[in-house]
Amino acid sequence: MRKMLLMGMLLAGACAGAVNGLLGAGGGMLLVPMLTAFTALEEEEIFPSSVAIIAPVCVVSLLFTREIAWGDSLPYLLGSALGGSLAGLWGKKIPTRWLHRGLGVLILWGGIRYLWQAF
Repeated sequence: MRKMLLMGMLLAGACAGAVNGLLGAGGGMLLVPMLTAFTALEEEEIFPSSVAIIAPVCVVSLLFTREIAWGDSLPYLLGSALGGSLAGLWGKKIPTRWLHRGLGVLILWGGIRYLWQAF
């Protein structure tokens, strides 16, 4: 049983890394349901764990990127640091059910937007 759990966790990490590396984002969207399925983490631990896992995955993906537009990226990096800090402080007070719903809405919105642009 423990070996199956480890294999599931490795699969979850590999899928998140592949999606993140190919698309530049999205690995965390895979991690949340996979952490739910393959770990014994409590619901309150899943979102912070996903962030802790995806941060180094993003760094690894960045190392294999050919060109980085640092000048264009800096304002987003600063805004992301501020938003991430505030969300980290307030996120503890938001019920997990609402975090799941919010993630679902963002995934749907992004998917519809990208599909709309493809046509």
